[in-house]
Amino acid sequence: MSLRSSWPASATTSTVLWIQTLYLCMLCSPSGTKLLRVKETNPECLHRHQSFLFHVRSETSGKLHSRRFMPNLHLIKFLHPQIVPLWIAPNVLTFSGFVMILVNYFLISFYDWDYTASGTSPGLVPTWVWLFSAFTTFCAYTLDSIDGKHARRTQSSSPLGELFDHGLDSWATSIFVLSFFSVCSRDNGKTGVSVYTMYIYLSIVLFNFMCSHWEKYNTGVLFLPWGYDLSQVVLIAAYLLTGAVGVEVWHKPFLFGYYITDILVILLIGFSLFLSFPQTLYNIRRAHLKKTLKNGSLYEGLLPLVSPLLLFILLTVWVVLSPGNILAKQPRLFLWMVGVAFSNVICKVIICQMSSTRPELFHWFLFPLALVVYAAIAGLLGWTEEMALAIFTVSVTAAHVHYGICVGRQLSKHFNIYIFSLKKRVEE
Repeated sequence: MSLRSSWPASATTSTVLWIQTLYLCMLCSPSGTKLLRVKETNPECLHRHQSFLFHVRSETSGKLHSRRFMPNLHLIKFLHPQIVPLWIAPNVLTFSGFVMILVNYFLISFYDWDYTASGTSPGLVPTWVWLFSAFTTFCAYTLDSIDGKHARRTQSSSPLGELFDHGLDSWATSIFVLSFFSVCSRDNGKTGVSVYTMYIYLSIVLFNFMCSHWEKYNTGVLFLPWGYDLSQVVLIAAYLLTGAVGVEVWHKPFLFGYYITDILVILLIGFSLFLSFPQTLYNIRRAHLKKTLKNGSLYEGLLPLVSPLLLFILLTVWVVLSPGNILAKQPRLFLWMVGVAFSNVICKVIICQMSSTRPELFHWFLFPLALVVYAAIAGLLGWTEEMALAIFTVSVTAAHVHYGICVGRQLSKHFNIYIFSLKKRVEE
């Protein structure tokens, strides 16, 4: 189904006033104002960024010893110095890859807004779209793999670059997943994945990302397993397979009566529960035994998990108790909002982890979200629930982009560097 709007064309006066009040609360609340001001990072935080030591250590399982396990690793090592000029800033590579992910997502959304095209109308999404998806995913994956190498090559590594990289990764993680859902399609009664499975799938992926940075917050070491690289290879292969033989391959039993999507979900859950999360706990315990933990108390160590967990609790309550079944009616919009809200919460954790400062107990997104969820499940929104979701999603996205610009500008000014150039800023 093509991009379309399914909510009513007009809203009641009370609903409009309620939305305006909500947005003003987001802008004028003490924590919200702190987020939307340029001075997001205080002087102490900036000072600790200044003395930040880049000791991101790559640890992998098995026989792998590199940060990235890539089929194209040796090709990149050979081509990188040849095709990336020294005058290009590493952040240009990082941002270019993110833009390609966004373009691919919006392109797929145009042809398949509600995740039904692959199930009900297999030919609605042109073949070239799937091939373009494979191309953009490969390019984004490659650019994300060489930006750090290029930073060291140009001697331009900085806390700004690391924050820029991890911040965009926190957002791109959800976009990768949301784009892939168009391949397997939502449940049509015979095949496909239910929107609730999509929500769980996305939550697990974001949980894994959160665990990596929670571990670094406690240990000072960012564990980079090859699960991310494997997921990128699977995505590229899935797009190529779909472009070659069509979406029908996803709607036929593959092995022992299981569909390919079923197998992928099982592998994801198994990897998360039995490999990724246990590895995180093991690394934290090992740091505790070696007395190298950055936080001495249990409260300090668990503090970064409070806001993300409360975020998912509120979202899950909305999904389960929504009178209008909001997730089924607007899956793409709701899941996009989940990814954006998560990214902003994790970006705050990343900043605290890099600057060795304490994260806030309750992220400011939680307060307007709680207000929206209460209004929705209490029936105060009525038929305008979808409109409320749309306005809230736009507001959260705008706030997140504004937050990223403000923090980037402040760090750029503090370190006397440009975000997208290797030139030094002129001191005012």
